Amino acid sequence: MGDGRTKAEVKRLVRRAQQFGIERMVALGDVLMYGPSPNRKQLRAINDETAQLMAWAPDFFIGFCYLNPTLGERAVRSEVDRCVGGLGFRGLKLEIANNARAACMKPVMQTAENFDIPVLQHTWSQTKLRLRSLHSDPDDTCRLAKRFPNTRVIMAHLTGCGFRGVLAARGIDNLWVDTSGATPEAGIVDHAVSNLGPQRVLYGSDLPIRDLPAAIGQIAGADLSANDKEAIFYHNSAKLLKIV
Repeated sequence: MGDGRTKAEVKRLVRRAQQFGIERMVALGDVLMYGPSPNRKQLRAINDETAQLMAWAPDFFIGFCYLNPTLGERAVRSEVDRCVGGLGFRGLKLEIANNARAACMKPVMQTAENFDIPVLQHTWSQTKLRLRSLHSDPDDTCRLAKRFPNTRVIMAHLTGCGFRGVLAARGIDNLWVDTSGATPEAGIVDHAVSNLGPQRVLYGSDLPIRDLPAAIGQIAGADLSANDKEAIFYHNSAKLLKIV
């Protein structure tokens, strides 16, 4: 299929996604192209890549602005102003430049609140504590959401967060979890819905690392009502991103 960096490759991706009933897709750019902590120039290049996708398929792609919180408040606010205020991005994306508990997260969260957009935080269950300075465990992302109750947080990678991550997310009204991550795992979507409610779970594919049929099948094969599946596949994200 290609790596999605030409217009023809992107058109093929869109057509294939539409064959599976996908109407809109969040685009994040190649967030690890320059390693875990890109500088301002590199960050801008990644977000420009997302803007290009949006320009090629404006009715399909929704851009999220990738940030490196360790660059400081001025850099964060400048890039959000450019991407959200100027280019129409609808969310912020955080990867592994720092842990979600770090003090440098404050400008990110305050800026997201000011623009009324969600923050997508890469999250993965971490048993190796030496990695916690960069990688956010579910406990870290849940604490972030609690610290900033007026900012909507998406805890990425349900299968990476695991059953423990779902339990940590209970009772946090401004926190959602998406279903992307590792190989689909039987029962975990059902577990998330039973503990968080169907309104707090969002479909996620992790494309191109995971393929669409597997990501869709994890939800389609869950023991849930048709209404709950429809909420996860569409309505929850549409409401969160204000596309309804």
